Amino acid sequence: MSKNEKISEFMANLIHPLKKEMEEVIEIILNANPKVEGHIKWGGPSFSFNGDMATINPKITKYVIVIFHKAALLEDDFNFLEAQTKGKAYAKFYSMDDVNKYRKGLTQAVNAWVTLMENS
Repeated sequence: MSKNEKISEFMANLIHPLKKEMEEVIEIILNANPKVEGHIKWGGPSFSFNGDMATINPKITKYVIVIFHKAALLEDDFNFLEAQTKGKAYAKFYSMDDVNKYRKGLTQAVNAWVTLMENS
């Protein structure tokens, strides 16, 4: 089973009020750059390239949250990241409108991570 198949299996079994939004966020991240790998880690869909990039926490049900583990390294909030402690940042999607509104920023954040990891 490939890593992305593990995400597909996880999502097939997930009950979440914003499941469609979460599925779209996953697709945006995985389609943003072919170098990004998806897997299940820390209880949810996680994404990496030369290190952990981001994880979706499906336990939170009021919104879809993507935790960017080392967002402080990106030096940009892409107009949607909320800075947190320990260099992390959260992306919160309350609706499909939010997913569409921040689609470009999410794609840019993923590609910025890939560029950063390629150059480090």
